[in-house]
Amino acid sequence: MEPVKIVLIGAGSSSFGPGTINSLLAARDLLAHRSLHLVLVDTNEAALDRMSRYAAAIRAYRGLEVALEATTDRCEALPGADFVVTAVSVRRYELWREDFLVPLAYGFRHPYGECGGPGAAFHTLRSLHLIIPIARDMERLCPDAWLLNFTNPESRVCQGVSQLTQVRSAGLCHGFHSTYQTVAEVLGRPAEGLELDLGGLNHFHWVLGIRDRATGQDLLPEFERAMSQGGSGNLPPLTRFLYETFGRLPFPSDDHIGEYLRFGYEFLGPHYLQYEARVEAGAAWENAPAQVVSSIADGTRAVTEELAAPSGELVAPLITDIMLNTGARRESVNVPNVGPAIANLPTDAVVEVPATADADGIHPAPVGPLPEPVAALCQTQVAIQKLLVEAYATGSRQALLQALLLEPTVDDTRRCRQMMDEMLRRQQPYLPELT
Repeated sequence: MEPVKIVLIGAGSSSFGPGTINSLLAARDLLAHRSLHLVLVDTNEAALDRMSRYAAAIRAYRGLEVALEATTDRCEALPGADFVVTAVSVRRYELWREDFLVPLAYGFRHPYGECGGPGAAFHTLRSLHLIIPIARDMERLCPDAWLLNFTNPESRVCQGVSQLTQVRSAGLCHGFHSTYQTVAEVLGRPAEGLELDLGGLNHFHWVLGIRDRATGQDLLPEFERAMSQGGSGNLPPLTRFLYETFGRLPFPSDDHIGEYLRFGYEFLGPHYLQYEARVEAGAAWENAPAQVVSSIADGTRAVTEELAAPSGELVAPLITDIMLNTGARRESVNVPNVGPAIANLPTDAVVEVPATADADGIHPAPVGPLPEPVAALCQTQVAIQKLLVEAYATGSRQALLQALLLEPTVDDTRRCRQMMDEMLRRQQPYLPELT
């Protein structure tokens, strides 16, 4: 039987590579039935070499005979691939800094500038400029492969792949862990004993149902009682406000959910102007695993079970489900709203919901409707996503301008045009050409 060929593009990243490699090499159910062929791809030769040596060390620690390759040429890696896993970016923190500070200088008070708000429009175009050519290469070289994406802005990138290519794809994000943990703390139950119905968009999902994983008991009434009796006290302020206002718990990360709201800045406040400190903190967060990777790759640190532990991301479980036809339910994926999974969002929107996976693919689970005001908030973002994909695909500044004017924090047409022109000028080498 042919090995399962998995291509990791962006493998040199210290925030993506180690956890994904660890997870795949610890996928016991998959490895018990199928051999693996793992190909690491990155344009940074030094980072690729370091990660290749790291992967070899983890493979040796696990005592596996996994085939391992590394290349800077993705077209060399893609033929015969069953799965392509992507986490790619360009000058991440430097350009993210512009995404945040330039719109802010024009008076648009967006709180984060990564996945929502005017700055994220340019992040979207940069990411599509990287991901869509990968998907096009997959159409030629491995048309039956699955694309499993970690690249942000997750919903928007997945919308582009779904709308512009024939590649089977899903987006993955670890954010659901925070939601599970928050619900578990309110209920005083272990997170692993819960099953949630999450529905919405990436970084903007909402808890629509809560059950005991073992018995199926409906725990939503118990959760609501606990919240009414002070259980919301430990929630971040914006998360708490949204729950109290709309009656459903959102993804409990104020910085991310604040990106999609006109009033997000009200709760996050002036400390978000300290962007340099945030960039430094983000870089430090990435440097810590980079040091571990280097020491393991160089042989100066022994591999331990803690260092080789899976990341908790769903990439290895989903690959296992598809290859072994398990039909298991997974907590959260980003896929088109087939069904529809969310009754009051468009079927061609990319939504974040639970899903089952088997040999026939990934199937979003129906979670019912969102509260109508929440659906309205999500619908605005869906419209923005589609316009940004159009701007990328057609090179249309008009579509980009329309998307920016739909952003809740954009309140002035003249300043919006000026901001757009400056951002296109600053980031021109990393963006598709717009006319």
